[in-house]
Amino acid sequence: MIRVVIAERLHLFRSGLVALLAGEPGLAVAEAADSGAALVAACRHHRPDVALVGTELPDMPGVDAVRAVLRTERRCGVVVVADRRMPGELRAAVDGGALGFVLRDSSPTDLVDVIHRVARGEHAVDGRLALAELAAARNPLTPREREVLSAVAEGATVGEIAGQLCLSTGTVRNYVARVQAKLGARTRVEAVSIAREHGWLPYGARDGSGRYPLNR
Repeated sequence: MIRVVIAERLHLFRSGLVALLAGEPGLAVAEAADSGAALVAACRHHRPDVALVGTELPDMPGVDAVRAVLRTERRCGVVVVADRRMPGELRAAVDGGALGFVLRDSSPTDLVDVIHRVARGEHAVDGRLALAELAAARNPLTPREREVLSAVAEGATVGEIAGQLCLSTGTVRNYVARVQAKLGARTRVEAVSIAREHGWLPYGARDGSGRYPLNR
C-alpha cells in the first residue's frame, strides 16, 4: 500500500484529490494538508511514500515545501502539482529534490501513474512541462540583466541595486528599461512575472523581511 500525503491550499481541489485517490487500489491517503507547516507535520506523523505538493501553499512556495518534506522524510517521493506550465518552478523543484511533476488538468490516470512511478523512485514529468522547460532555454537576458531583474524581484530600489552591483543609478534604470523592452513588459513587476513564467528568473527570492515581494 502506497501512503500518500496531499498538500493543497484550495479546499475543493484538495477534497477532489482525496476522493480520487481513495478509490484507487494500492493507494491510501494518510492526510490532506492545507499549508506547508501542516504538510511537514503530516509527513513527520505518517512517514508517507509519496507527497503531492501544490506550488502555491499559503505559507511557503512549492520549492520550499519540497525541501521541507525531504528534510522530514528523506525516503518520501515528492510530486509537484502545478497549475501552469512554468519551467522556472519546474527547475527549482528539481533542484529541491522533487521526482514527479503534473499539471492540475492532468487526467486521473496520468496522476495515479505518476504516483506509482515516484513511489518506485522513478522520475515522472508531464510532457507539457518538459516542452516548456526546453523552450525556457532560449533566454534573451544577459547575465547582468538577470542580476538587475533578480534584485528588482527581491524588492530592491534603483539606488540599492546600484550599490549592490557597483553601478550608477542611471545605468540601473537603463538595464531595467532594456529588460522591459526585451520581455515586452510595461512595468518592472510584469517583467519579473514574465521572466519567472519562462524560467529565466528563479522563484522564492526573499527581501530582508522574509517576504516574497513580487511573487504572483
